[in-house]
Amino acid sequence: MDFLLITSVLLFSVVVHEVAHAWQALREGDPTARDMGRITLNPFPHLDLVGSFIVPLALYLLPGDFLFGWAKPVPVNPRNYRNYRIGDIRVSLAGIVANLALVVLCVLALGMLSRVAGDPVISGQIGSSISKILTYGLLINLILAYFNLLPIPPLDGSHVVYHLLPPALGTRYRSVRWHGLIFLFLLFGFFTDVFSVVFAPVGLAFNWLLGVALG
Repeated sequence: MDFLLITSVLLFSVVVHEVAHAWQALREGDPTARDMGRITLNPFPHLDLVGSFIVPLALYLLPGDFLFGWAKPVPVNPRNYRNYRIGDIRVSLAGIVANLALVVLCVLALGMLSRVAGDPVISGQIGSSISKILTYGLLINLILAYFNLLPIPPLDGSHVVYHLLPPALGTRYRSVRWHGLIFLFLLFGFFTDVFSVVFAPVGLAFNWLLGVALG
C-alpha cells in the first residue's frame, strides 16, 4: 500500500514538474511542448518506462529509503524564446518552482489536517492515508527540487550555471550531458556516505517543515 501511495505521489510530482517547464516555455514564446500535448496533468503523455516505472520500483526494492524517478523531458526549442538566455533560465527553474509550490501546499494541508484531528473521520483510516500522502508529497517534492538544483548537466540547475560561464567553458560544461547524471547515480549508489552528505539539507528542511505543519 505504501509503495502505491509513494509512486502515485512521485508520478504526480514529476508530471507537475514537467508541465511547469512546458507552460513556461510557451510563455517564453516556444509552443513546441504545447503542440505535442505536454501541457496536461494527464500522466500518460509524460510517462517514461525507465524513469517512471523501472527506477522507482528498483529503488523501492533495494535497501535504503531513497526513492526517485522522472518523466519524459519536455521538448522545447530555445530558438523560439524571445530572449534565449533569460528564457532558458526561467524554463529550467519552472519545474523546481512548481515542486516548491507543492511543498508549501503539503505543509499547509498537513497543518489544517492536524488541527481537525479530533474529527472521527479525519483521525481514522482516511485521515491516516491523507496524512501519509501529504507527508510523502512534502519529502518527494523537496527531493525533486533539491536534486534538480544540483549544477550537474543535464539537471535544471546546470542551465543557470551554463549562462554564468564564459561561452567556451559553458559549451564544454554542457557537453557532459547524461554522463554527469550517470556518474551521479553511480556515486550515490556505491558511496552512500556521499549521498547522505549531499542530501542532508533535504532531511533538515523536511524535519523543520514537518514541525511547522504539525506544531
